[in-house]
Amino acid sequence: MKKNWSMKSLFILFVCIILLGFIMTQIFASSDSSPRSSEADITKIIDMAKNKEVARIEVEGDNLKVYTRDGRVIKSHKESGETILEILQKQGIETGDKGIQVGSKETRVSALGILFRFLPIILIVGFMVYLLRRSGGVGGGINNASNILKSHTKRIFLNVPGVSFADVAGAEEAKQELQEVVEFLKSPHKFAKLGARIPRGVLLVGLPGTGKTLMARAVAGEAGVPFFHISGSEFVEIFVGVGANRVRELFDQAKRNQPCIVFIDEIDAVGRRRGSGIGGVSHDEREQTLNQILTEMDGFTDRLNVIVIAATNREDILDPALLRPGRFDRKVILDLPDTKGREAILRVHIKGKPLEDDVDFLKLAKQTPGFSGADLANLVNEGAITAARLGKSMIGTVDLEEAMDRVISGPAKRSRQVILREKEIIAYHEAGHALVANMHPDADQVHKVSIVSRGRLGGYTRQLPEEDRGLWSKKQFNAILTVLMSGYAAEEIKFGDITTGACDDLERATAIATQMVTKYGMSDLGPISFGEKRGVIFGGAGNPGEIDYSEDTAQKIDEEIAKIIRNAKQEAYSIISEEFGRLEKLAKLLIENETLEGNALAEALK
Repeated sequence: MKKNWSMKSLFILFVCIILLGFIMTQIFASSDSSPRSSEADITKIIDMAKNKEVARIEVEGDNLKVYTRDGRVIKSHKESGETILEILQKQGIETGDKGIQVGSKETRVSALGILFRFLPIILIVGFMVYLLRRSGGVGGGINNASNILKSHTKRIFLNVPGVSFADVAGAEEAKQELQEVVEFLKSPHKFAKLGARIPRGVLLVGLPGTGKTLMARAVAGEAGVPFFHISGSEFVEIFVGVGANRVRELFDQAKRNQPCIVFIDEIDAVGRRRGSGIGGVSHDEREQTLNQILTEMDGFTDRLNVIVIAATNREDILDPALLRPGRFDRKVILDLPDTKGREAILRVHIKGKPLEDDVDFLKLAKQTPGFSGADLANLVNEGAITAARLGKSMIGTVDLEEAMDRVISGPAKRSRQVILREKEIIAYHEAGHALVANMHPDADQVHKVSIVSRGRLGGYTRQLPEEDRGLWSKKQFNAILTVLMSGYAAEEIKFGDITTGACDDLERATAIATQMVTKYGMSDLGPISFGEKRGVIFGGAGNPGEIDYSEDTAQKIDEEIAKIIRNAKQEAYSIISEEFGRLEKLAKLLIENETLEGNALAEALK
């Protein structure tokens, strides 16, 4: 038997013992050997007493239990007012030692009986105590109360295999920015000699999956110092003051272990602009925690070798006091990686995996514009899963491209039964996209066309950009819109009707056209930006629902958006009408083969 019982086991054992005792008591009570009782009125009882047949009478209120000399038990009832002693004495019947013994009913109350009487209350209270102890609540007394106040900081020790800058790819500029932090932690006297002060806080800003946490761990790994990691949400509790206490404890730990790095992930959970609750109402606990963070960072001295690194993808909602010099006074942007960065990230994640010789990392990187580091890691993992599913011993290009399709569009629905008419419509729709993209001078080249259903898509056409773009021109946007509307136009030209297959294309086209008009000034309305007034989230400094242009201007914006989309549709219509024979050829090949890429696609587009 184990010597150390868990709280859960002890509680269950306690409940079982109580229930077993209760059941045994009921069994013994039901098997009581006392004689059966009968009933009689008070007159008959008096007659029996006169005849000296009664030995003892027990009184319980107005109820009587009469014990006869021959061992019978008779129940009776008297009227209120007189006691049974007075009634017997009036009839001249002797009581006491020489006659009938009269007394109150004996109540045999044992400790076990008391326990069973309060059994429901005991069980309820015990269960509440168990739940509070399990959740670390106040039911555990002083120790559990202190557990609430403790910080949930995760410390990564030096003997744990660390992460270095070599493990972080696709963010060279960010690594250069953070290299100074590493140098300061390694040799602070080098900076102090020149009177330089390293930033006390570094804010990592980037989209989800761009490697903010990985970068912070790499800084600690490069510097060889302790790394304290906590999420911003772990500071916020329902108990007022707990978050502030956790902040104090976190920074106390950091000061005792300097030089070190404190990393606060998702700091926007606790660092939101103060007074940004619903209707401008403050959140006392969160704001107290934020105030404590500000105070602790202000309390740093130039000789204190503690650097705070925080990560967020919502810089716009952070309190301005966090971003001022002396707190988070250095901002490092982690953008989505370019082609070169994506290639490097793929090489990092594929390291140590068996790989076929035909894998071209540069080609894969070109096919994944907009992928973050986390997306690329997932792509490599899905490729390994795909190869394992097929019983292969190495990961090949086919596996990685199938994984790419799976990540972008979802798993292929090859078991789905598509009627021939729908298959034909999807084939002409995707052939329209591919043909127009191939013919338009400003469109990206077509890489793959498929009519295999994936996710919500009946088919897809993937284009391969020749280079990464930092700037987009009006011609390039118009080319994208023309390609998006080409599936719609192909259905209308071939079948004289349109289907719901163009739904996703229309949504994307409308979004791009709206940005062209309201944000980029690429319409006849001229070089002006229209948009909403961006105030504090959930009210406060402004009302996000209030627009900054008139209803007349809104109508003109709607007209411009519709005009841009109509022009794109007309251009797609013209290209498909002129090259209808090539559309027919491409659509028939798609119906036959379902997927076209590489040389087969190039031959079909001739």
